[in-house]
Amino acid sequence: ARPGIEPISSRILVGIISAVPRQELPDAHVQGYVGESIKLKCTFKSSSSITDKLTIDWTYRPPSSSRTESIFHYQSFQYPTTSGTFRDRISWVGDVYKGDASISIKNPTIKDNGTFSCAVKNPPDVHHNIPVTELTVTERGFGTMLSSVALLSILVFIPSAVVVVLLLVRMARKSAGLKKRSKSGYKKSSIEVSDDTDQEEENNCMMKLCVRCAECLDSDYEETY
Repeated sequence: ARPGIEPISSRILVGIISAVPRQELPDAHVQGYVGESIKLKCTFKSSSSITDKLTIDWTYRPPSSSRTESIFHYQSFQYPTTSGTFRDRISWVGDVYKGDASISIKNPTIKDNGTFSCAVKNPPDVHHNIPVTELTVTERGFGTMLSSVALLSILVFIPSAVVVVLLLVRMARKSAGLKKRSKSGYKKSSIEVSDDTDQEEENNCMMKLCVRCAECLDSDYEETY
């Protein structure tokens, strides 16, 4: 390094989707999915205080090409690209005061595959060896979709099925109880039959007594005349 210029720390992580920063070498390859936002993480550590001279530059190089394209620039303010395939799709998600220079790509497509690099300069610190990462964007496979469906089934359909089964069991028990009561109504027990017979005999006796009393009254009335 030249006198008066200290190299910026080499712990710059580019293209790491995980929310937990890794302090070792950056991932050489990053996997993304079509339509799902991808966070390209870049962290840095400088021996100098953060000033308005600090700059961050993100570049992109398509596969099998030596041409590089600037997609984001930062110096006190955010300047995402206003042209090219990344127009209106780059968002700033970093915080320079926390050593974070990360960006996010919205609605990624397979055409976004390529090499991304993050260059941070905070004079007098300058980083010369810029790490890069390869981004690969693909469609989500059938296995991933199947696992999502299975998870949805576990969280929604299985509890609903259990409730339905419990309701059916309760209804079946209630129906069986009604049938049992209905059958007992057609065939009475011996105790119930005897009770009914005794009741009928008592009623007949009362009727006979009433008739006899009426006959007695009539005879007395006739004797008077």
